[in-house]
Amino acid sequence: MNLNDLQNISESFRNTQRMPVLFLGHGSPMNAIEENQFVQGFRKIATEIPKPNAILCISAHWYTSGTFVTAMEMPKTIHDFYGFPKELFEVQYPAPGNPQLARETAELLLPIEVEEDHNWGLDHGAWSVIRHLYPDADIPVIQLSIDYTKPPQYHYDLAQRLNKLREKGILIIGSGNIVHNLRMIDWKNINTVGAGWDWAIEAREKTNNWLLDGNFQNIIDYHKQGTSLQYAVPTPDHYLPLIYTLGLKNNTEDLSLFNDELIGGSLSMTSVRIG
Repeated sequence: MNLNDLQNISESFRNTQRMPVLFLGHGSPMNAIEENQFVQGFRKIATEIPKPNAILCISAHWYTSGTFVTAMEMPKTIHDFYGFPKELFEVQYPAPGNPQLARETAELLLPIEVEEDHNWGLDHGAWSVIRHLYPDADIPVIQLSIDYTKPPQYHYDLAQRLNKLREKGILIIGSGNIVHNLRMIDWKNINTVGAGWDWAIEAREKTNNWLLDGNFQNIIDYHKQGTSLQYAVPTPDHYLPLIYTLGLKNNTEDLSLFNDELIGGSLSMTSVRIG
């Protein structure tokens, strides 16, 4: 790709005020079709930010060796789960893709090699929450995968290269859960808001304080932060989307929390707005 190509791509997205960045605690896939305080929180946040030209989503559910970006014109809706009601599998979110945005995203991340993908689509980490923000599916959505071979600091640093997109009206969304330990779910209280094991309560308090204080290094180095974080983040897939959003924050931007609740003992719906 030459310089003229890049200029043409950049011109396809008008300059805007700097877009906010979101981390959305997506929780159960059932949040896609249920009516609860969390989906109400997603809808509310959409009314408080400018309508984006396009969306770049980093989802916990596209976890790959290497880095990929969806580059198809019309991404399919992926139902990457099982054991849920038929109604959930029938949901489609027919948002268009944007191959030009995919190419520009790949270019911004150089010298990291980013492969354009034409097979993935939108997994439930993306569509189950975005459909509440923008139910008309009229905003192009692309996904950037998470390279599971790399440490958290790598992902924080990589995210900083995406900042230019925020000046072009691109809403960057990380979708996962800060506290996410499905093996320790309290099934008796699976739908009880505020239910949390002691370690989950401690992990939520620690991470919330670090977020609000701007102590992102402790969040990046979560594996050094004691037993509660080890239980909260048994695998990094749902945690790393948070790292991407934090990498996009500058020193003058506000950070706020919403949907800040534990459910089912070992899952937090805590979501973050930056800017």
